[in-house]
Formats: sequence, structure tokens, C-alpha cells
Amino acid sequence: MEGFLKLVGDLSGWIWGTPMLIILVGGSLWLTISLGFFQFKYFPFIMRETFGKIFQKAQGEGTISPFQAATSALASTIGASNIVGVPVAIAFGGPGAIFWMWLVSLIGAASKFSEIILGIKYREKNENGEYVGGPMYYLRKGLKSPFMGALFAFGLMVELIPSIATQTVSVVQTANTIGIPNMASGVVVAVVVALVVYGGIKRIAQVTEKLVPFMAMLYLVGAFIIIIGNASRIPEAIMLIFGHAFTPIAATGGFTGAAIAQSMRWGIARGVYSNEAGMGTAPIAHAAAITDHPARQALWGIFEIVVDTLIVCTTTAFVVLTTGIWKEVPADQAASMPARAFQSLLGDSLGGGIVTFSILMFVISTIIVVVYYGEKQAEYLFGIGFSKVMRVVYILAIFLGAVGGIEFLYQFLDILLAAIIIPNMIGLVLMTKEVKEIKDDFFNNPKYYPGARTKERV
Repeated sequence: MEGFLKLVGDLSGWIWGTPMLIILVGGSLWLTISLGFFQFKYFPFIMRETFGKIFQKAQGEGTISPFQAATSALASTIGASNIVGVPVAIAFGGPGAIFWMWLVSLIGAASKFSEIILGIKYREKNENGEYVGGPMYYLRKGLKSPFMGALFAFGLMVELIPSIATQTVSVVQTANTIGIPNMASGVVVAVVVALVVYGGIKRIAQVTEKLVPFMAMLYLVGAFIIIIGNASRIPEAIMLIFGHAFTPIAATGGFTGAAIAQSMRWGIARGVYSNEAGMGTAPIAHAAAITDHPARQALWGIFEIVVDTLIVCTTTAFVVLTTGIWKEVPADQAASMPARAFQSLLGDSLGGGIVTFSILMFVISTIIVVVYYGEKQAEYLFGIGFSKVMRVVYILAIFLGAVGGIEFLYQFLDILLAAIIIPNMIGLVLMTKEVKEIKDDFFNNPKYYPGARTKERV
């Protein structure tokens, strides 16, 4: 058994090295070029249509509002890794890793835009009258590949069991640092999640609509206090990010130094994994959105990348860099950098408390949404009745994560995740023409994009 698990670990390590980065980054670059670099060309318009219209009532068909769909998707992407994953990238790749994180996230916007467009185009109504969609639908109906649709659905349905357990471990370990027993925190998480997910997508959307802005703002306000308190070091942090994106950085203090290749590798990995672009999860939430055009809803995918990576992850990076904590803490303890940075200015109790509470909220919101994602896969494969069975399985996974007992399943997480991403990215690349036609229909029509009028007059 030990030898088998080592083989699984080696295989997942190889897959999640160069091959997965090529699939995700290469596919996103193909889509960026094919769609005419739209995320850069129309960026101001995209921000006006999302940030500028958060509270505006949507037109069209759907189950939840565009903003609710975006916050539901954000609830699963803004997780503990936004706080602890960024300093790990800096610890192993140097400050220059942040530049590569920004670049690959902007390129990944094309993948997220594309999968949401296809998620809306091929969505269906289920027995409860709710709109459902995602890669499993557009792979089956658009790509005409029931096998790949089923592969995605089955892979995600199973992958979420150990994934939820690992998320729970993060919660109970964090809560344990302030004296809360593992089982007690596990029960609280399970009850909270159950109360929300048993209300369906409408209740999930209502909760995430309020929870996501609150938890993000709490963390960001605390982080901005730290950054402002070290404002004199902001120019130095910016120089470090841009300067060492293209030049190696020498060892200093607890930091062991990093070559350009390391900077690229860790920055690209953080950019790819932080916002789930290309993973196929976002369109599951967006498929339920009220919208008058698939491309309009897909603009919210860009909004998610801006919030998740360009705002939250970047803020964490500046907290770590402006405090200088990245030079003091060894790489194997990098996850503790944000807490130490907060504590350096706000004290152990307040500073550590903000980071601890933020991680708790980030993880709970993630579990709430991924349970819904898992239910939709079960519904697609075996019907609504079986989705209710899987809901119970996911709730039980929370308890198992709290008390332990399924650690051996963690070994399969990365392989199962690869089984989800590969068919989704293949589908996006092969269906690029459809995405481009829908994108052009939106941006060339003055009904949707006011700038199209100018083009017509020229």
C-alpha cells in the first residue's frame, strides 16, 4: 500500500509540474490570442459592467442575479491559499513571482470568460425549474462528447470528498490554536454548511452575496493598515516585484534566493491555482445567473480574477514584502508570514485574530459552494435524488476531516483534479470558434456594447 501511495504521489507531482502548467497557460494563451486580447482591450468597459453595476437589476432569464453568481463562484476561489499560498510563492520564487502571478492571471481571464460563455449557452432547466450548467453540459452538447462530460462530472464529484475534508482540516487546526476542540469546530462547520446548502442555489447565493464582501473587506482593511504602516517600503516592494521577475535574487536573512526560472514557476502556479480559471468550476455557479447575453455574464469572470488575484493575493504580497517578514521566516514556515506580519503592527491577539478569522471565513465559504458544485455533478450523472445522497456524503466528509480517517484519499486529490481540468481545457480550445462568435456578437452590437456605435460610424 505504501508503495502504491508513493507511486500516486510521484505521478501527481509530475502531472502538476510542467504538463499542467502547459495545459492551463498554453490553453489560456491560445484563447487570449484567438479572442483578440479582449480582456485588455475592453478592460475599462468590463469594470464598468461589473464593479459599476453590482446593485443593478439584471434582464433576461436565470435563477440568481449576476452578482450573486459571481460571489458564489468567488466564495470557492477566495480561500485560505489567498492568505498562505502567496507567501509560499514568494518564499520559493522570490518577489518576482508576483509579476508572473499577475501576468498569467490576466491571460487566464480568457479561459474563465470562455467557460462561462459556454456554461450559459448550454445550460438547462432541472426538475426544480432551476438553471444548471457547466463543463459537463457543454462537453456533451457542444463538443458532442458525452464521455468527456461524464469524466469531468465524475472526477469533480469524487474529488470534492477529500477536498472538503482537507478544507475542514484547515479550519479545525486554525480554531485549535485558540483552544477550540477539533470535533466542536467540525460540528459548527457542518451545521453552518448544511443550513446553507439545504436551501439550494438561491440560499447559497443570498449567503455568499453578503459573506464574500464582508470577509474580503475585513481581511483587506487589516492588510491595508499593515501596508500603510509600512508605506515607506512600498516603492521598494514594487522594485523587488518588477526587478526580480527577470533577474535572480540573492539569499538574504531567512530567504535562500531564487533564480528566474523559480520566480516564473512559482508565480505562474499561484496565478493558475488562485482563481480557478480553466478548472471548470466557475460556470457551474454562473449557469444559474439571470442574463440577457452569455458574454455579459462572462464579464463577471474577469471581475472574479481582479478581486481574487489582482486585489486579495496582491494585497497579501504587499503585506509580506513591506513588513520585510519574507526575509526573516524560513521557506518551510512561509504560511505563517501573513499572521506574523499582522502581529508586527497590530499585536499578537488582534493581528493573529484577524488572519485566523479570515482563514475560517474563507474556508467555510469555499466548502458551502463546492458542496453545491458536487451536488450538480451527481445530479448530472444520476439525477436529483442521488445529488441529495452526495450532499450527505459531503457533510460527513466535514466530520471526517475534523476527526481524521481519510488522509489516504488526499493522495488522489491532484490526479482527480487533473482529470477535471484536462477535458475542460480540451473542450475550451476545440470550441474556441463558438466562444469567439458569441464574444463578437456582444462587442459588435451597440445594444450590448456602446462602443460598437463608434465603429459603425467610422
